[in-house]
Amino acid sequence: MTDLDFLHVSIADQMLYGFNGSRLRLRLPVSTALNGVGERNGSGCTPGGRHRVRARIGEGLPLGAVLRGRRWTGEVWNADLHDQYPNRDWILTRILWLSGCEPGYNRMGSVDTFRRYIYMHGTPDSEPMGIPRSHGCIRMRNADLLELFPRVPAGCAVHIGEAACPDWSSATLTQGFAD
Repeated sequence: MTDLDFLHVSIADQMLYGFNGSRLRLRLPVSTALNGVGERNGSGCTPGGRHRVRARIGEGLPLGAVLRGRRWTGEVWNADLHDQYPNRDWILTRILWLSGCEPGYNRMGSVDTFRRYIYMHGTPDSEPMGIPRSHGCIRMRNADLLELFPRVPAGCAVHIGEAACPDWSSATLTQGFAD
């Protein structure tokens, strides 16, 4: 059911907008980097600009599956596990691994989104959405990521922009291919 062909992440809105053609199909809250927007390796920032989904990781794993190094540890996140590892940057459920499309800006050298391991990924439900808190990735609610993941093909276009999107934040979502 890969019906989305374009994702837009608005830093100002802390929202992900999913499109099929020009039709807004999906709107989900996210949390981008606490350090703001930036492309440099080691910056802890969310990279801006044009990207693609380079890899889809975690198909079939349970809700809350703990991923380290893009592999399932066999653990499923819970409060006790969280207390055991209080400083872990939890990557849960699924990963959509991003790759920059703009050489010198978010691709290659010291600004390479893919080599920075920038993902869209699940995070514990105790983490807030709608405010920047990540280390560079785009965090999402696990249930939202489970809704998004099957709808996004490898190679899907992604744009990360700083501007607010008031038309999209209040627009009615359209459903299906025939409307």
